[in-house]
Amino acid sequence: MNELIALPQYRLLEICGPEAQTYLQGQLTCDLNQLPVGSSTLCAHCDPKGKVGALLRLYHAREQCFYALVRADSAPHALAQLKKYAIFSKVEIRPLETEIAAAPTAKCTEINAEFYINLGAYSLLLNPQQAAAQNRSDEWDCWEIQQGYPLLSAELQNQFIPQALNLQALEQAISFRKGCYIGQETVARAQFRGANKRAMFTFTSSGGQCPSPGSELEIALENGWRKTGSVLSAICQGDTLWLQAVLNRWEGETPQFRLPEQQTALELYPLPYDL
Repeated sequence: MNELIALPQYRLLEICGPEAQTYLQGQLTCDLNQLPVGSSTLCAHCDPKGKVGALLRLYHAREQCFYALVRADSAPHALAQLKKYAIFSKVEIRPLETEIAAAPTAKCTEINAEFYINLGAYSLLLNPQQAAAQNRSDEWDCWEIQQGYPLLSAELQNQFIPQALNLQALEQAISFRKGCYIGQETVARAQFRGANKRAMFTFTSSGGQCPSPGSELEIALENGWRKTGSVLSAICQGDTLWLQAVLNRWEGETPQFRLPEQQTALELYPLPYDL
């Protein structure tokens, strides 16, 4: 990706007000007290059972004002849940009509934008003043999969705890030292008592159709193939299928996995972080 690419698969929520930081501190898995102005982190908004209702990239825009990037199909649910208890705090949460794009960070000095969110090699840009390339959003999704960032669709909201999506290994996505937040008891138990046995893994395959989120994989056992796990996301980029799946962890040699309908063999793609 060497140019500015439009990202219509994302929406932007604004959370501002005198008590915005305190309110979000009791809602999200990250520690907002450790998120300086101008920085961002992945995080989750969970239900009371600790299941992830929305994955957010939270950007600290200025004092007591935050932007949350969320997948478009998850945005209505995320907005409704974030606003659920906002009536009791001095905070306003609203969706913004904002153009969101991505570009190599090295080229961002050539592009005027309202905000830049640095992700390392690439940056997100809000309301860029330069026309962005359309119909290439799959390239960005593919890049996110390669970075090990989970892509959570609306179909799979409230099904996984944050650790099953590897959030404990990503940026400042989960704080185990902050105070209470929605779902905190389940998240802490999974971390300190070993209650979580699942993780997100990335696979590739040559050819094959993209499976739907929530569909199953198959694992090779001594007596044949057995269905297992759940597809989180899948992108067909050129002749290559990129796939994320939540599976039970294994020890020792990596098992063989395949897609059931086409019996397409899957190859494990290494995550860029340790679990």
